[in-house]
Amino acid sequence: MGHIERVAIIGAGNMGSGIAQKSAQEHFLVEMVDREQQWVERGESIIAEFLSEAVERRIFRPHQVEEIQSRISSVVGVENTSQQTDLVIEAVFEDLEVKAQVFDLLNENCDDSCIFASNTSSLSIDELAERSGRPDRFIGLHFFYHPAKNRLIEVIPGTKTTQDTIDKVIQYCRTLGKVVIVCADRPGFVVNRFFVPWLNEACLLLEEGVATAAQIDAVAMRVFKIGMGPFALMNLTGPPIALHSSDYLAEQLDTPRYNGAENLRSLVEANASWDLNGDSNCDENAEMVIKERLMGQVFAVAGQIVDENICSLEDVDRGAKVGLRWAKGPFELMNRVGIIESKKMVEKYCELSNQEIPQCLQRDTPFHFSWVDREIRNRIATITINRPEAMNALNEAVVAQLSEVVEEINQSDDVDVIVIDGAGKAFVAGADVKFFVDKIRAEAIPEIYEFTAQGHQLLNMIESSEKTTIALTTGLALGGGLELALSCDYRIGTRRTSFRFPETSIGIYPGLGGTQRPPRICGIPAARYAVLAGNHVDSQTAMDLGLITHLVDTNEINQTIENIQSIGKPKEKYPAKPANPESSVAKFAEKFFADINMEKILAAEVPSGFDEQDPLVIRQMKQLSRTAPIALKMAEKLIEATSDTNLSDGLSMELSQLHEIFGTSDALEGLSALIEGRRPTYSNS
Repeated sequence: MGHIERVAIIGAGNMGSGIAQKSAQEHFLVEMVDREQQWVERGESIIAEFLSEAVERRIFRPHQVEEIQSRISSVVGVENTSQQTDLVIEAVFEDLEVKAQVFDLLNENCDDSCIFASNTSSLSIDELAERSGRPDRFIGLHFFYHPAKNRLIEVIPGTKTTQDTIDKVIQYCRTLGKVVIVCADRPGFVVNRFFVPWLNEACLLLEEGVATAAQIDAVAMRVFKIGMGPFALMNLTGPPIALHSSDYLAEQLDTPRYNGAENLRSLVEANASWDLNGDSNCDENAEMVIKERLMGQVFAVAGQIVDENICSLEDVDRGAKVGLRWAKGPFELMNRVGIIESKKMVEKYCELSNQEIPQCLQRDTPFHFSWVDREIRNRIATITINRPEAMNALNEAVVAQLSEVVEEINQSDDVDVIVIDGAGKAFVAGADVKFFVDKIRAEAIPEIYEFTAQGHQLLNMIESSEKTTIALTTGLALGGGLELALSCDYRIGTRRTSFRFPETSIGIYPGLGGTQRPPRICGIPAARYAVLAGNHVDSQTAMDLGLITHLVDTNEINQTIENIQSIGKPKEKYPAKPANPESSVAKFAEKFFADINMEKILAAEVPSGFDEQDPLVIRQMKQLSRTAPIALKMAEKLIEATSDTNLSDGLSMELSQLHEIFGTSDALEGLSALIEGRRPTYSNS
């Protein structure tokens, strides 16, 4: 499979400029194209404003902004789009004929290998594909506003879209850090299919006099645990968009219930906004009606999406949580409310809307969610932890599902290589901290031990697998996620790779092999640098230390995996020294975290022979000062034990001390502080 490097965005409006900005941020070469100079300049100013705000918020530094802007070329005239473009994303007005005209011009100029994509929230992808002139290399993309900030993207293949095209575009989207939902070409796709009727249902409740707009918003915010209700959202995005989308869905799905409410139509004609003034409290009867109608509508349409095989129920929930920032998705909400009660709401709504009750809702038991996907191609099994809304954090369900999948693939004769990946921008951002806090407060530390022991079993399965194992750590890997990666034979990283062991700063030590595998990989001093001080490790440092084995560009990942497949398992997984001993970090760690210095370091003193004003020394002492003393000492003892124990015995030792560390006051304080977003205060008890 080739790769995408050069991207052209047709349309320099709010969406187009946002897509261009995000693409440039992720190191793609970008052309931002519009038909007139004034529109191109407007797009440039939108990008400049967003990036200036990012500098103020310390997201980017000025030199990074200059680099981002240098990767964006402005082009006037679609016909002047570069012939060498790999991917063209059309982001013009939602009109089939307008888009078709753009594709006609592009076909005259772009290479045959170029992929065409349409950023659309509603139009039929198959219709657009036929008008594009290259239906096999055409795909739909639905970016959510603002495309440089919102992490969700819907990828919609057409009937004739090739797998190669799908793979390339998904890789592009993932490089943008997007949470990707691949869905079927149906009106509204996934999110708008249930969200647009939800907005319209709120309008109907207002029209019927059930409550005021302010009251309906207040109930919706409580029920769905969201920051803005339907009317405030329409005021923000524009009532005309809600009306257009409602009418479109009503026509395409032949569902009169979705026709834009008359009060919405009148509001748009008057060029007005919803009045949200007045008391937001309403009586219990009105609140119950609002709750049942809005929930019933969402539940019913979510069920239709699954029945029509548009996407999985997990992806429906993912769309709500990532794209709309709901606390829970429709199916999780049904589990919380109760399946029987949810079905009653659906039945009432379906009677109102003259729709059938979805087949997948004909049940009396809660929904089960799968967080682990698998795919086998060319004897390579890719296991993807697909919980991006939670940064793929490890919980009991994820560990159990991962264990089941790894065990199954280990027994397969059709697989040589296992690749473990994480959906979204993180590989795995550690374990579910709330689980630990809840168990400590419930005096159920044995359950923490059992969960961790199951994690050890999983990592041991990976460690001892006869297959070649690869962790695709192309994003953030923290704590348990990094421990998972280090159990693999190889770790592939990119410039976006970022590692950290935060445990000692939150009152515990890394208990999934984090005190055992790093010393055996990069040596004890370097392991102390990473584990005890909890230093952030960027991609180059990770490569120098040996925490990743391959540092590549995103477009080289597939070839690297194939190369590893031909080589097989490494001759020496645990060299116990940095991969590049001459790197500045390796040299510093070797000296600063030497055995002779550890007594003073654990006593919070600068080791002899080091300048207290040295920035590197200052940083280490600052990092160490923020750790829990008990956790720091226990972690050091476990790391030191690697010098005279084998891996199996070291892991057993690490696991055996979990009751002690989680029984400390500092563990509860550190973990609680992380959840509460504050700095912990440790009592050394």
